[in-house]
Amino acid sequence: MNTADLLVEIGTEELPPRALRSLAEALGRALGEGLEGQALAFAGLTTYATPRRLAVLVEALSLRQPDREQVRRGPALAAAFDDEGCPTPAALGFARACGLAVEDLERLETPKGIWLAHRHREPGQPAASLLPDILRQALDRLPIPRRMRWGDGSDLFIRPVHWAVLLLGDQVVSMELMGVRTGRETRGHRFHHPEPIYVAEPAAYAPLLETEGHVLPDLAGRREAIRGQVVEAARRLGGEALIDEDLLEEVTALVEWPVAVTGGFEARFLELPPEVLISTMQDHQKYFPVVDTQGRLLPHFVTVANIESREPALVRAGNERVIRPRLSDAAFFWEQDRKTPLAARIDGLAQVVFQHRLGTLLDKAQRSAVIAAEINEALDGDPRLAERAALLAKCDLLTHMVYEFPELQGTMGRYYALHDGEPEEVAQAIEEHYRPRHAGDALPASLTGQSLGIADRLDTLVGIFAIGQVPTGDKDPFALRRAALGVLRILIEGALDLDLLELLRRVAARFGAEIDAEAAVMPVFEFILDRLRAYYLDAGIPVQVFEAVRARQPVRPLDFDRRIRAVDRFRTLPEAEALAAANKRIGNILRKAGEPLPSDWQPERLELPAERDLADTLRSVAVEVEPLLEGGDYTEALQRMARLRAPVDRFFDDVMVMVENESLRHNRLALLRDLQRLFLRVADLSRLPG
Repeated sequence: MNTADLLVEIGTEELPPRALRSLAEALGRALGEGLEGQALAFAGLTTYATPRRLAVLVEALSLRQPDREQVRRGPALAAAFDDEGCPTPAALGFARACGLAVEDLERLETPKGIWLAHRHREPGQPAASLLPDILRQALDRLPIPRRMRWGDGSDLFIRPVHWAVLLLGDQVVSMELMGVRTGRETRGHRFHHPEPIYVAEPAAYAPLLETEGHVLPDLAGRREAIRGQVVEAARRLGGEALIDEDLLEEVTALVEWPVAVTGGFEARFLELPPEVLISTMQDHQKYFPVVDTQGRLLPHFVTVANIESREPALVRAGNERVIRPRLSDAAFFWEQDRKTPLAARIDGLAQVVFQHRLGTLLDKAQRSAVIAAEINEALDGDPRLAERAALLAKCDLLTHMVYEFPELQGTMGRYYALHDGEPEEVAQAIEEHYRPRHAGDALPASLTGQSLGIADRLDTLVGIFAIGQVPTGDKDPFALRRAALGVLRILIEGALDLDLLELLRRVAARFGAEIDAEAAVMPVFEFILDRLRAYYLDAGIPVQVFEAVRARQPVRPLDFDRRIRAVDRFRTLPEAEALAAANKRIGNILRKAGEPLPSDWQPERLELPAERDLADTLRSVAVEVEPLLEGGDYTEALQRMARLRAPVDRFFDDVMVMVENESLRHNRLALLRDLQRLFLRVADLSRLPG
């Protein structure tokens, strides 16, 4: 048999749940690449992961590398023999090194000449001898930010390793790995089956763990099993489970043998804001809330145990006992916080440092209030609402509830503002200005929320850049990349036609003289545009399209977006490649000419039919597209400019631009300059492939 299955398993202490999937996928990928790098073919690869193990099953792995033909090149023929045809020392030395006589060496013909050569077959090595190094290298490549050492050993890994399986077919590949010797014994569930389990062959691994070991090793399968159990448990309670996908992923990484358990709490806690209850259950207790058919919370939850208890009532009671004091605390905070209006907390922001050189949260709120009001007014909103929202936006950070539940900042501010009788849009903006919190998150829906979201982020960006704490590599402690992308999303996806460069200048003007904020404006602008590049790459738009538009340096992100969409659509037209090439050619001609040109070309100096045809079409198209360009309809403008393809092609086929006659040459150059300027009204098409 030329192939056999391979099983690799690393048994550890409990692995970080949020890193489990990435670790499993990285191990499978690195192991597969290592096998391929050694020319060891295989039919398929499956990864397994539980809190206590990472495993990979490789199907039908070749047991040996294929033999490889090696050609060893010696001296050139001219240097291998003297004038009498006798071997030179160079030829004799090469033959001796190959273990052959000179006459047994081959002649290797290449474009550079003929050489002496020795061709031999190198037998492939057995897979078993290669696997230890392949596995060590795969483990070294895992994305582990901080490796740990345990005991007296020198090995480093994410968690202590307790056992390792390396099984090729029915044979153990023995090696020392992370302080343990590889074998064929895995471990079952920590409580249900702590004893070793003998694995006869790799294919038996997953079924054996499930039936005998009380372990569901497949991450995806375990996730869906948990989902099904939770949904069914909620149904039995007369409701529907709220299943947050991130929580489901985390719970999947916390258990090996999932068992859904229901629980409840006193109905009086339903008087709390639902976000408080959901945060308590999801973020703090890893429970799944239950709602009725109208989406209202029920006094129930579903949790997932990692054990099949003989006394499930005790498990239920334990979970209920844990959540009750947290809900009692939340109810106390809710009652106490509402006794002090948010507005009464504004002065308290002066006691909270935002950044020691940039001042307190009160300083930041006051700066943001001015900018948010100006933005809101420019958007035909009420500047007074934006100013009020900015002053109140961070006040809930001083409440008991947000101190205990920091993930509810903004949300609790909205509730407290409504309780205080603040305008609804002010309350809404307090919560919305944090959006988007992450990729794919919803944007602020109100003008005031949009204005405040932009102002708050730009204040942070300009301030942090001004004091020299620019993000480097993976270090971004103030989340400036996320802030920049948030501004762009609000402006573009919210269809807010604002001048970003002007906004940055206004923000910089709000800082005191001790901070040179004006010097940070252009670096911040370029930083934000770099985030815009990533934004479009994620949307599948080629970088050449982005660079074509960026070359025109639009300062309004919404206008930038309209140009991007227009150029991206234009590049699919049959005329696009030729016109891109023509723009490159025109740019080169004008650069090389380097001559002062007349302000306009003269129709009477157009001698040839091809240049007259181009001039007539250019004039006609320019008249058509002018209102389109003024209105920002770049897509339709480029569609109409595509009509220039045929006359441009004829021009370059029939017309010599750089003629000796200066008047004629300048007229033709001026015509090409105007053609280039028309396209540059949208983008620099010379940056597109063509």
